[in-house]
Amino acid sequence: YGRGRKLLPPVKRGLCCCPLLRREGRCSFVLHPVQRGAYMGAVGSSRVMCDNVPGLVSRQRQLCRRHPEAMLSIGRGVAAWTAECQHQFRQHRWNCNAPERGHRLLGSRESAFVHAISSAGVVFAITRACSQGELKSCSCDPKKKGSAKDSKGHFDWGGCSDNVDYGVRFARAFVDAKERKGKDARALMNLHNNRAGRKAVKRFLKQECKCHGVSGSCTLRTCWLAMADFRKTGDYLWKKYNGAIQVVMNQDGTGFTVANKRFKKPTKNDLVYFESSPDYCIRDRDVGSLGTAGRVCNQTSRGMDSCEVMCCGRGYDTSRISRMTKCECKFHWCCAVRCQDCLEVVDIHTCKAPKSAGWIS
Repeated sequence: YGRGRKLLPPVKRGLCCCPLLRREGRCSFVLHPVQRGAYMGAVGSSRVMCDNVPGLVSRQRQLCRRHPEAMLSIGRGVAAWTAECQHQFRQHRWNCNAPERGHRLLGSRESAFVHAISSAGVVFAITRACSQGELKSCSCDPKKKGSAKDSKGHFDWGGCSDNVDYGVRFARAFVDAKERKGKDARALMNLHNNRAGRKAVKRFLKQECKCHGVSGSCTLRTCWLAMADFRKTGDYLWKKYNGAIQVVMNQDGTGFTVANKRFKKPTKNDLVYFESSPDYCIRDRDVGSLGTAGRVCNQTSRGMDSCEVMCCGRGYDTSRISRMTKCECKFHWCCAVRCQDCLEVVDIHTCKAPKSAGWIS
């Protein structure tokens, strides 16, 4: 175990590090990246490490033991998709935060988005790890070799093309394993949205090239495929969330039909849900809502972050605070910007709590 290294206490089963994906009391499939890094550093055996990750099904434990180094990448993927989810919902009542224990998200639009963005996060992280040589089981895309042609002419494949196909395969095997054990509408919905998330990452692969020639001319080009910034995937899935399609299970239990016949059948890129979203106004364990009490609202906005909407008509409290800001900035040749420190007094508006602020049972 290494001289002077302090071992972590055993991980208690049933405690979850990623509450957004806990389903009816069961835990998520990965530890927080800090926990995982510390735990993998302290425990030499991948079997011991994988057996102590709460919430994994049998197939996921097999993949964990076979690819223990991939678990670190999945941890980074969790951090990426959680931050992106919170960015996209930052001005909404539900802001991608959830109670720590005992909640579940319904089969709502929010649940659809969480499954899609989390699946996309695993694809992105595993693919990035392949390109950076962090995984033994993959490397750069082996298919991008030799010469090819595009609208600008001929070019040679070179550099390191992101192996997104491997990332998609690994994410499908690992993330979908939990859902494949179920045959209900919730499992089918999750599998569909998981796939939509994986496809979203692949959608934004872009070709990047470097020119070779006299004075920068492009007589020769070397090109490779690279994933776009994860924000593009998040923005795309956010649009899909706003256009998500409500579905019901078909009679033989093998797929979906649209709940409203006026809407078209969802494609593989669309998000689907089968339960209406709660209003997320109050703290409710059963729907995974923290409520909006104490949330900062915008007094002058007319959008979702307005005090009227965010506070659900309960009103808001105003507090005046002082803070230091940069002001009177000037450009100095060459090349610096120098600013003064100024004291600014601002009003902060926070939503009032309901009269009964405890959990709804």
